[in-house]
Amino acid sequence: MNIKDQVVLVTGASRGLGAEIAKAFGREGARVILNYYQSEEKAKEVVEKIGSEAIAIQADVLDRDQVENMFEKAESHFNHPVTTIVNNALVNFKFDSVNRKDAKKIDWEDYQVQLEGSIKAALHTTQVAYEGMATLQFGRIINIGTNLVQDPVVPYHDYNTSKAALIGFTRNMASDLGANGITVNMVSGGLLRVTDASSPTPPEVFDLIKEDTLLKQVTTPEELADTVLFFASRWSRVVTGQNLVVDGGQVMN
Repeated sequence: MNIKDQVVLVTGASRGLGAEIAKAFGREGARVILNYYQSEEKAKEVVEKIGSEAIAIQADVLDRDQVENMFEKAESHFNHPVTTIVNNALVNFKFDSVNRKDAKKIDWEDYQVQLEGSIKAALHTTQVAYEGMATLQFGRIINIGTNLVQDPVVPYHDYNTSKAALIGFTRNMASDLGANGITVNMVSGGLLRVTDASSPTPPEVFDLIKEDTLLKQVTTPEELADTVLFFASRWSRVVTGQNLVVDGGQVMN
């Protein structure tokens, strides 16, 4: 199925990376659902930029009932099941290397928040979408991760660990859903310049990252969004269970 024929849900799409992913799909002609939790005005601004083939729907992706209601609204609006999911929503986290909790201060509750934000949210969207995707014998699930799993240069213990768990989730779902024509992959960026979440990062950290990449540049949200499109395109139709690091060559697998 070409991207222009897909119905794409992007979670956490009102700003930052999520907004750029939604706009990238919009440019390719897809029908796009922008999920947001609180930022209604910003979500509607993104919808206006995409045009008539986009809709914004509020839902807390940690709440199964709200996710089911979101899918019902989306499928009713477009008269078609959701074919493609980008699990991008970030729950209560800032990339603040100065004020982060170190090994002595991190609490189990901090881990729980990020594990639920990564795994519980992705589980909800995957399970709710499954029936429609299986009926179509087509589905694309793309999870957003981080290169900090491979190289925790800043040990954000809760966030990094939750994204490591998301790799396991991605591979297990890929194994279980592949027979139904559903691929499950992961795109892992480095620190992006600049999103709301990365805005607390000091400029000197961005400078260090730039010098540490092979391309001598810090990846932007727009550049990462283009790679997400790859996993939804026909070019990746037999690729599943993979984690692609997109960071200008800072981390090489």
